[in-house]
Amino acid sequence: MARQVLTDASPLIGLCLVDGLSWLHALFGTVSVPQEVYGEVVGRGFAGEEAIRRANEAGWLLRAGPSPAEPALPDLDEGEAACIRLGLACAGPTLLLMDERAGRAVAQERGLQVAGTAAVIGMARLRGLVPAATPVLERLHRSDFRISAEVIRVVLRRVGE
Repeated sequence: MARQVLTDASPLIGLCLVDGLSWLHALFGTVSVPQEVYGEVVGRGFAGEEAIRRANEAGWLLRAGPSPAEPALPDLDEGEAACIRLGLACAGPTLLLMDERAGRAVAQERGLQVAGTAAVIGMARLRGLVPAATPVLERLHRSDFRISAEVIRVVLRRVGE
């Protein structure tokens, strides 16, 4: 199990869309959010930002300090790069919650463990936080959140649906 869990913006957004932000707390205890990512999701008029603020105020969604400047990751957006830099700086196992393909590939190349929004939904199903993953994934897929049908099929197969 990871000692540190860091999240990029897309899992926060996706989980808010399906009223599942609290699953992060139930699954991982505390989750850290780089300052760059927090700025992407709070103060921008995003519908789920109030839930993110409340989670931060409750103390389980922690705003991480400044991310290291290195390594340079010029092909990634600042939130993804900050997650990876913080993950590399952490002592012990770190799990990054990230959906973007390029960021995931860079993180995995550097030895970091990565899971996406759909995987979190699958974990929530396996832990009994939701009775079924199918309706949650269908709801997410119908929103403007981009998630491939293949990713949905893989997660549903893993949870036995």
